[in-house]
Amino acid sequence: MSMLSAELEQDCQAPGACDAIELLIRPRDKDLGGFSVRRLLPTLQRRMVGPWIFFDHMGPASFPAGQGINVRPHPHVNIATVTYLFEGEILHRDSLGSLQAIRPGDINLMLAGHGIVHSERERPEVTAAPHRLHGLQLWLALPEKDEEAEPAFYHYPAATIPSASVAGVAVRVMMGSAFGVSSPVRVFADTLYVEAHLQAGQTLVLPDADERAVYVAQGNLKAAGTTIPEHAMAVFSDAPGVIVEALTESRIAIIGGERLGPRFIEWNFVSSRKERIEQAKADWTAGRFPKVPGDETEFIPLPE
Repeated sequence: MSMLSAELEQDCQAPGACDAIELLIRPRDKDLGGFSVRRLLPTLQRRMVGPWIFFDHMGPASFPAGQGINVRPHPHVNIATVTYLFEGEILHRDSLGSLQAIRPGDINLMLAGHGIVHSERERPEVTAAPHRLHGLQLWLALPEKDEEAEPAFYHYPAATIPSASVAGVAVRVMMGSAFGVSSPVRVFADTLYVEAHLQAGQTLVLPDADERAVYVAQGNLKAAGTTIPEHAMAVFSDAPGVIVEALTESRIAIIGGERLGPRFIEWNFVSSRKERIEQAKADWTAGRFPKVPGDETEFIPLPE
């Protein structure tokens, strides 16, 4: 039994107290080439929450002048990537010719479909001075009918993402519909992605979804008799009326949506078909993926 599972069991002594919580997940630190992220999904205990198959929390990280994130071109197939920043800026380039600075509050949705290549770097104007970066990057598994779709890129400026006040709690509905508002961001299946900022003592009723989870990016929560510590993810059942309470000032992400079938994942490739991942690996090794205009010389090789 993991330490966090033991904490969950200890906090759930009252009969039925924690029926709403199925799992608590601690992050694993991953080095992305000089830049560490906290990875919550996938894990051995839980591969997906709704259509979400990958969840990384970046930072908050401080960089001195001359340094920053510098992720070389790499490929994806059969997914959509979703990038959201709390602080800082990332320069997105992809093989469609997209060139877009991602800033706090924006949603960047990249549909990989049958294959796309992108890089994530920073503008020289940003790296010229000390700066910080903080945000979330998630991957959406696609319904089988959309896995081989034509690649596409969508950028939604912060001003287009709807917000609401729910009993005094500030929320932003980044994808899907919740709390009486709907996001304009494209979805491929029933999808939930919400950011909420709670002050100590405030509560929030979670939106209903087939599957859902809450990640605590900052602060501490309590739900169903269990404390959810900073940088942990609680996976909830579909029980209605689940309430989370902020023990301290907290910033959280709520994710969820409809269940999709099982997916295979290896490196940057996700698919419902294992043979599709093998084909993608062979195509990347053989140089058959398209290049990124303006970033053609470097690339991340297939891990051995």
